[in-house]
Amino acid sequence: MASRLLLLLILSLGSFKVLGSYPVVVSTWPFVEAVRTAWRSADGGAPAVDAVVDGCSECEVLRCDGTVGPGGSPDENGETTIDALVMNGTTMEVGAVAAMRFVKDGIKAAKLVMEHTKHTLLVGEQASVFAMSMGLPGPTNLSSPESTAKWIKWKENSCQPNFRKNVIPANGCGPYHLRNVASNQVENSCMPSNERTSGGKWLGDSILVTDHSNSKLISQTSHDTISMAVIDKDGRIAVGTSTNGATFKIPGRVGDGPIVGSSAYADDEVGACGATGDGDIMMRFLPCYQIVESMRRGLEPQHAAIDAISRIARKYPDFVGAVFALRKDGIHAGACHGWTFQYSDAIW
Repeated sequence: MASRLLLLLILSLGSFKVLGSYPVVVSTWPFVEAVRTAWRSADGGAPAVDAVVDGCSECEVLRCDGTVGPGGSPDENGETTIDALVMNGTTMEVGAVAAMRFVKDGIKAAKLVMEHTKHTLLVGEQASVFAMSMGLPGPTNLSSPESTAKWIKWKENSCQPNFRKNVIPANGCGPYHLRNVASNQVENSCMPSNERTSGGKWLGDSILVTDHSNSKLISQTSHDTISMAVIDKDGRIAVGTSTNGATFKIPGRVGDGPIVGSSAYADDEVGACGATGDGDIMMRFLPCYQIVESMRRGLEPQHAAIDAISRIARKYPDFVGAVFALRKDGIHAGACHGWTFQYSDAIW
């Protein structure tokens, strides 16, 4: 078991070689217990998909960093929801759930989607209905005293910071309106003389604030994903993710966690990738698909990881994120931008 440290801005680890020694487990962040669980499962003969589900489930139970499983990352309404994904790198089958309410077992629900439907992604309350119909426990209140207290404190701070932009009020809790709609409402209304108006438009809360990056909202404790890859004893590869998303997200928001090719991707013929960070930005680039395809073309894992992160950084220099690349022979490396990142691995 080892934990590999990546420094701020773009930095890649040298490639770590295990050359055909299976099983192999690699995961974002030092979620050591989750990695151990997955490795023990794979070492006991479980296929890669089952080992990934076991590892991510452990993180959900432990509520890793408060950003995986129930009890963390409340949205604007104070509710916790779950995103998860699993991918079989042998068959290229994928199952995922997004913005799932009332069911705490995200990765198990994703596996049910993969194995018992012809779909790839189920969302919202209907994902919950499906999961419960297939035997997962629920409905369950996914909030916790800690997440509720965090949400109350955020409300008391005028709902700052948040993920809104180009709306008014810019520094309040809403309800939110488009700036031009709100201005028209003001111009067509008779306002008391003590209100702060000028020329028929609000001052103060009507100031338009445009934010091109979520970097000020993203940190390991406010938004994170466990993204895990497993190579089992037979060389089969699978990946899985689980997260409760970005803290104080707009209800209904889906990040990159359940998006195949963004948070994770696997192909037995090549290898796998896992990602974490500002999912709203990263999902626009599908970095894990990019990494696997780069390795297919012959790039070393280290260079593939750097290339994927660099592509995002060129367009969004303030973004925060990280990836790991795992080749089918067990060589792995990582790269990150904008924060300090650790990933964990377990090999025979």
